[in-house]
Amino acid sequence: MKIRLSQTDELMPNRVILCKDFSGLLPYIKNDQQSDFIKERIAAEKDVTLITGKQGITVIQLFRSQKKPVYNELEDARRKAFSIYPLLSEYDAETITVINAGVTASQVLAFSEGLYLTNYRFNKYRSKKEEKDFQLKETVLFSEGITEEDIIAASAVLEGNAFSRDLVNEPLSYLTATKLAEEIVSQGNAAGFPVEVFNKKKIESLRMGGLLAVNKGSIDPPTFSILEWKPEDKVNPRPIVLVGKGVVYDTGGLSLKPTHDSMDYMKCDMSGAAAVAGTFYAISRANLPIHVIGLIPATDNRPDGNAYVPGDVIEMYNGSTVEVMNTDAEGRMILADALSYADRYDPELIIELSTLTGSAHVAVGNYAIVGMGNAKQEEMDALKKSGSITHERIAEFPFWDDYAELLKSDIADLKNIGGRYAGAITAGKFLEKFTTHPFIHLDIAGPAFNKSKDNYRGTGGSGIGVRLLFDYLTSKSKKYNNE
Repeated sequence: MKIRLSQTDELMPNRVILCKDFSGLLPYIKNDQQSDFIKERIAAEKDVTLITGKQGITVIQLFRSQKKPVYNELEDARRKAFSIYPLLSEYDAETITVINAGVTASQVLAFSEGLYLTNYRFNKYRSKKEEKDFQLKETVLFSEGITEEDIIAASAVLEGNAFSRDLVNEPLSYLTATKLAEEIVSQGNAAGFPVEVFNKKKIESLRMGGLLAVNKGSIDPPTFSILEWKPEDKVNPRPIVLVGKGVVYDTGGLSLKPTHDSMDYMKCDMSGAAAVAGTFYAISRANLPIHVIGLIPATDNRPDGNAYVPGDVIEMYNGSTVEVMNTDAEGRMILADALSYADRYDPELIIELSTLTGSAHVAVGNYAIVGMGNAKQEEMDALKKSGSITHERIAEFPFWDDYAELLKSDIADLKNIGGRYAGAITAGKFLEKFTTHPFIHLDIAGPAFNKSKDNYRGTGGSGIGVRLLFDYLTSKSKKYNNE
């Protein structure tokens, strides 16, 4: 779906008018009959009114005045877009003009965001289309306070989200670790950011023991992708590094997962990698003036004859040793190598995203990301603020050193799991051991994949993390400019 800005409210025959009260509608009411009908709907506390005509439809969406935080108003606008989408489908309104008749410019942008996210489809493998497979083709915004720069940024982040969702929705039969790297290279060429891909031989030469151990049970080789966005007008002297877990399919290895409600959707275990890739697409399309590096270790995790086993001791990239207690705790093994590799860039901050633990999912459901880390609190607070604005919210967990005690091993430097309790936190403490730089861990296991429709986030991959990181990095670049 294309989003454009217009200087006229009459561009399309199909219109959606956003207003706070009846007075904002006066320029768009054609006769007394329409006026009386709209007043009756508003009086009956109906927030949506449909007016049909020969040329098209007009949908009036009322935003009743309520004392809500701004971020709640934005989420309300996205959800309203999801709610009226069936009306647009019913009347085949493939092109619409969204008219601001009294709401804020931010609400208009959030409404268009909700339309775009609702409009997403992954139909690649459907041999037959449904009789009515409706999709919006173009949304034109008519609103004061919205600039062309706003449209560029909105389009960039939404396209990045769609790219991320596409990656998550692809099955392993297509998206091997090698193919994931190829897809990222292709999008890097299109969007303007370079990507370097290490093959298995290079990974072996670097002695990335965690990534190689997880890959031992696979017939497909691992990859390690390095993405970089470094514009000439970058505002940060030291880069921000984004690390994403790229387990393209997770059986659990020899610590085999149950099939139902677990392994059956484990193609989504590379959602962290998809979030990083989608974010790079967005920031490069929007030309954000900030230096960012992305690291994506990728493999599948299978129980083949040469697979790593519980009890193995693995030497990691940074030289430390890990006793494997559970082969299903594979994500932290490959991420550990990536985090150690990130140190060579001397980053000001490392943000890592992964579908890492069932514990995080159990704790917060699909309503939030579990976040923790040792970076300055102002960085976590900034991420949490972006999470509220985008409704990709972060629930911050404690990160006390006490939890690291649960990772002590009798025969190695540490174990790869910490036991029954506080699993989400001990996973984060494990990762902390592999970097010497400020670090934030985001466990996206809950909201990364929707097995049933979740409002405008749809079914399948949600693209969680792209909108969050884009907003955070945008705010970060503005902060640097103001210092």
